[in-house]
Amino acid sequence: MSKQYGNEDFFAKLVAEACLTAYPKSGLFNVDNVRVAKILGSGVLSSTILQGMVFKRNVEGNITKMSNAKVACFSCPVDTTHTETKGTVLIKTAEELKNFSTGEENQLEEQIKSIADAGCTVVVSGGKVGDMALHFLNKYNIMVVRLTSKWDLRRLCKTIKATALPRLTAPTSEEAGHCDQVMVSEIGDTAVVIFKQEKEDSAISTVVVRGSTDNIMDDIERAVDDGVNTFRVLSKDKRYVPGAGATEIELAKRLTTYGESCPGLEQYAIKKFAEALEDIPRALAENAGVKATEILSKLYAAHQEGKQNVGFDNEGEGAAVKDVAEAGIFDMYLTKHWGIKFAATAAITVLRVDQIIMAKPAGGPKPRGPQSMDADDD
Repeated sequence: MSKQYGNEDFFAKLVAEACLTAYPKSGLFNVDNVRVAKILGSGVLSSTILQGMVFKRNVEGNITKMSNAKVACFSCPVDTTHTETKGTVLIKTAEELKNFSTGEENQLEEQIKSIADAGCTVVVSGGKVGDMALHFLNKYNIMVVRLTSKWDLRRLCKTIKATALPRLTAPTSEEAGHCDQVMVSEIGDTAVVIFKQEKEDSAISTVVVRGSTDNIMDDIERAVDDGVNTFRVLSKDKRYVPGAGATEIELAKRLTTYGESCPGLEQYAIKKFAEALEDIPRALAENAGVKATEILSKLYAAHQEGKQNVGFDNEGEGAAVKDVAEAGIFDMYLTKHWGIKFAATAAITVLRVDQIIMAKPAGGPKPRGPQSMDADDD
C-alpha cells in the first residue's frame, strides 16, 4: 500500500475484504462500489469495514433505529408543495384563514400517511425536510435521513436497490428499497447513520478509516483508493511481473543486446529506449538515498548472470539488491504493459510534430490607454 509502510498487511487485508464483499457475480468490478468514510479519532489500526454505507450526519426526526426497513428515497424536498409561479390568495374572514392552513396540513398528512401505508419505515430525502412534514413523519414512526449529496443518494439507491422518486408520493414495491438495519451510531465522538446489509454479497461496502489527524486519514484514503484500483486490474488480468525495477532492467538488457545486432542508425534509438527504462530503478534508488549508478551496475551484473528476478532492496543497507520474487514484491502486468505503451506513443507523437503553428488573438490593434492630460486642457 502506498505511503503506509508498516501497515500494508493490515490495509491490504481490509481492502481485499471490502472489494470481495462488493464484487458482483458478473465479474465487472466497479471502483465506486467501495466507499471511504473518514472519522477523526483513535488509531489507524481501528479502521473497519461495513457492508453498506456510512454517512457522517444525524437523523432528522426522533426515530434513531429501524430493523428490516423498507426505504423510500426522494430526490425532492420532503415538505409542502409550492406552485412554480407566485399567486395571491384573498382571505376575508378568520374562518377562511383557518381552513386554508388546515387544508395544507391535511394534504401533507395524506401524503405521509400513504407512504406509511405502503409499509415504508425509513424515508431518505435529497432535499430539506420541513418542520410540518417532520411532525407527521414522527407521528407515523418513520425514520428520516437527509442526504445533501445527490451522488450519495444514487449510491444508496444502488445499495438498497431503490428508485429515487422526484415527487412526494408513495413508492411501489419495485421502487422501495430494503435494508437490514438503519441506525444512528457514534464512532468516536462523531454521530453517523449506518445503512447496514447483513447479506454477504452487498452491492457497496464502506471502509471506515480512523486516524488522529486529517492528513493521516487523507493519506490512508489514497492508499485504499490505490488498493481498490489494484483489485480492479487484477479482476481483468491476474498476471504479475517482478517489481522493484527488476522488470525494467531485464527489458533494458535485452533491448540493448537487440540494438547491438541492428545495423544502421536504428540501434541508437533502440539503445536510448533501453536507457529510458533505467529511470524506474534509478528513481527508486534516489528516493531511498542510495547512489543510482551503483544500484544500476549491481542490477545489470546480476541480470547478466541470469538472475532475472533481482531488483532493488529498499530495506537493505546501502546499495543492496535481492530476489524480489522470493520477497513477494510484484507489479501488475497490465500496469507495465499500458505504461510502456502510452509512454512510447507519447514520444512518437512528439517526434512526428514537424511544424508548430502559433495562434494569435484575432482583431485589430489594441485600443490606447488613458493618456495624461495637461493642466491647461479643459
